[in-house]
Amino acid sequence: MLTSLALACAAPTLGWAEAHTFEMNIEDTKITLVGKQDFHTFAFNGQVPGPLIHVKEGDEVTVNVNNLTTLPHTIHWHGLLQRGTWQMDGVPDVTQPAIKPGDTFTYTFTAEPSGTMWYHCHVNVNEHVTMRGMWGPFIIDPKEPTPIEKEVTKDFILMLSDWASAWAFKPGYGGVPGDVFDFFTINGKAYPDSQPLRVSRGDVVRLRLIGAGDLAHAIHIHGHVFEVAFKDGRPLPAPYEADTIVVHPGERYDLILRADNPGRWMVHDHVDTHTLNGDKPMGGMMTVIEYTEISAKDDFYAWKDKQFAPDFYYEESLKKPHGMYDAAVFQGQAIE
Repeated sequence: MLTSLALACAAPTLGWAEAHTFEMNIEDTKITLVGKQDFHTFAFNGQVPGPLIHVKEGDEVTVNVNNLTTLPHTIHWHGLLQRGTWQMDGVPDVTQPAIKPGDTFTYTFTAEPSGTMWYHCHVNVNEHVTMRGMWGPFIIDPKEPTPIEKEVTKDFILMLSDWASAWAFKPGYGGVPGDVFDFFTINGKAYPDSQPLRVSRGDVVRLRLIGAGDLAHAIHIHGHVFEVAFKDGRPLPAPYEADTIVVHPGERYDLILRADNPGRWMVHDHVDTHTLNGDKPMGGMMTVIEYTEISAKDDFYAWKDKQFAPDFYYEESLKKPHGMYDAAVFQGQAIE
């Protein structure tokens, strides 16, 4: 049996573009959303969210996808235009046959347009995407960055999702009308098992919000007004200011936040029932912006003793050379 691979190799070609070849396994994996709430997922390289794919506009990308589960899958590259490569769009019975258990399918395409994109399964999306964790970020750097992009000092990816615990260990089922979503996560974790967003005064912060679940989420940030600068990967001709943004399924918004108000500031879904873990409050889709200038050791602070896990928002992987990167913080437990 093939083992989980996370290879990312780039061979320079003439000019701007590079050629990348990646290996991607789909594996039966158990992850923990929060506390003792586990879920059976079909995880890309054993992690939820999947590995970061970070390339440049115009790069040639090849992904060999190995299906190590007992159900069929594909990968749809959400937001990529697939000009001249429509067969690579990843829709079963439309652009390709589904990848059968034990089989491999090779996707080859040009990375365009630039922006915050993502990838996900397109077989039984109601289950595989909604509650089996089959999604990951795909970031394409532009040939010509906008002025605001050149100012960014901190770059974070937040994938928003929702889960119905009734189907946690019933793979092949769920994601149907009438489901009760009772757990809500950022990058596969619910508060307080999520991680802080750590910034310093003067940072220009880019928050890439990706609607990976089945519900809309009204993300509100305390203590700041942010600029909505990109929609679905594209720079807005007239960016606007806000403190709350509704992210629908499949949508991406890139927010620019200027770190000018040191403190500890809540970030949360303002659909209040999405801040529960089951029936327990102060959970779900929540995190905290922590300024490095402010002590995190107040006795009353819920995260005063929290062990920080770097790269929870892919912030470290985004600094690396272009390629594909697994993140240990998202790794689950293999299910044999």
